[in-house]
Amino acid sequence: MSRFARVLVANRGEIGIRVIRALNTLGIESVGIFSDADSSSTHVSMADRAYRLPGVYPTETYLNAKQILEVARRSDCDAIHPGYGFLSERGEFSKMCRDHSIKFIGPSPETLVLSGNKLECKKLVESRGVPVIPYSKEALNSVEEAIEFASNLGYPVLLKSAFGGGGRGIKEARSSSEVKEAFESSQREAMASFGRFAVFIEKKLVNPRHVEVQVLASDDASEMVHLGERECSIQRRYQKLVELSPSPVIDETTRDLITDYALRAARAVGYSNAGTVEFLRDAETGNLYFIEINSRLQVEHPVTEMVTGIDLVVSQIEIASSRKLPFRQKEIEFSGCAIECRINAEDPLTGFAPATGTVEYLLLPAGPGVRVDTALREETKVTPFYDSLIAKLICWGEDFNQARRRALAALDEFTIAGLETTIPFHRTVLADDSFATGELSTGFIDQRDIIRRLSERRQSEQTTRDNYAIAALLFSMKATERGRGTNLQQASHDVARSKIRVLTRQQGGGHQFGGRFADAV
Repeated sequence: MSRFARVLVANRGEIGIRVIRALNTLGIESVGIFSDADSSSTHVSMADRAYRLPGVYPTETYLNAKQILEVARRSDCDAIHPGYGFLSERGEFSKMCRDHSIKFIGPSPETLVLSGNKLECKKLVESRGVPVIPYSKEALNSVEEAIEFASNLGYPVLLKSAFGGGGRGIKEARSSSEVKEAFESSQREAMASFGRFAVFIEKKLVNPRHVEVQVLASDDASEMVHLGERECSIQRRYQKLVELSPSPVIDETTRDLITDYALRAARAVGYSNAGTVEFLRDAETGNLYFIEINSRLQVEHPVTEMVTGIDLVVSQIEIASSRKLPFRQKEIEFSGCAIECRINAEDPLTGFAPATGTVEYLLLPAGPGVRVDTALREETKVTPFYDSLIAKLICWGEDFNQARRRALAALDEFTIAGLETTIPFHRTVLADDSFATGELSTGFIDQRDIIRRLSERRQSEQTTRDNYAIAALLFSMKATERGRGTNLQQASHDVARSKIRVLTRQQGGGHQFGGRFADAV
């Protein structure tokens, strides 16, 4: 039984709802917060009580640590769950909670500071016998120093921020002539995102697989378990797009090795609560290399829940409340395979540019093994102020093939009208022959020419929609012309003819209906 009576959820959207549902399961009162842009959002109505944070920008609202703590104090909360993003990996916020006798549901301030320092974390983990990708042991002070180290290491290399995560501040250099721009760009992005210029160099593996391990640890870090691995190789600019568990290439021997590495790394930083230890698997050798620890709940946590039957958010709350693990390693069982598609309000054909708008129509897929985590509903306004993630589609199957087929069927059913989304992109990825055989890598999108194929598919679908529109217009015209025409009908026919001419010009007259319908007009 939890000792928490009331918990503040310091987040929004689908993860805000996810945490509120976990609190409901445990019989704990939930306190929500919302910006002016989120006043009518689903997480606000679901919380037992909710408080306004004036403003719309993150720095005014969901990143405003002092204001959030004031809400927690005013509402007499025992704890704060940060979700992911925003304040979830801020060591200073965790410390502020501790100083105010409010439990931060996550790692200790000391662990957050250590794991957030990528260089120090790498050194510590390496000292525990966990292999790491070759890297500069210290932050680089100049372009000249960066060029010298990169030349000795061998190209290609990555320039990376020493702090933060989420793919920000990572730039590639394939020759010494590219190091200067990569170094300066990485520094600028690191400063903008994390408030620090520190940058280091790491050897870039060519088209590796990205595999991570979910860990849970007791509040005093004395007990620890793993919940298997997830593969997150389908990425764009180091941002994960599709995740699955288990990985198609991890056999039992490799699984024992990677989970051992993960537990060693987590113990090295004194980890508590839920976290993820991330690795790259070299495409040529199969060797595993530690890259970082993500000190929070991950966006892709549902795939682990689907294959283990364990509610990770409930587990987080139980650990923070009781200070103990809710289960032992031998009690964790794995079943089947799960795939998650991150549905973003973005247009893949314009460089994944964020999309905004109002949801005019929404159809969520359902059926055996299908789960959708979202805060969307009809008339929801998707604004430019926050992350573009609007939904997560998670599908479970008895094996990888069944999970993939269910995900494809669910994507066909999933309908969001009113703004561009990445649903068609995910259809293209999951239908790809290489994905179907589990041949994944971080270079998958470029290697399989996903964007070009998506563009061709969209053009084909648009042609079909246009052809149906032409057919419907002509049918209407012929039907009314057989009757007694009126000036209004004639005017509508003129508009119809104009539309048809535009459509046939766009199509070039060479599609199924184009030439014949153009002649009819």
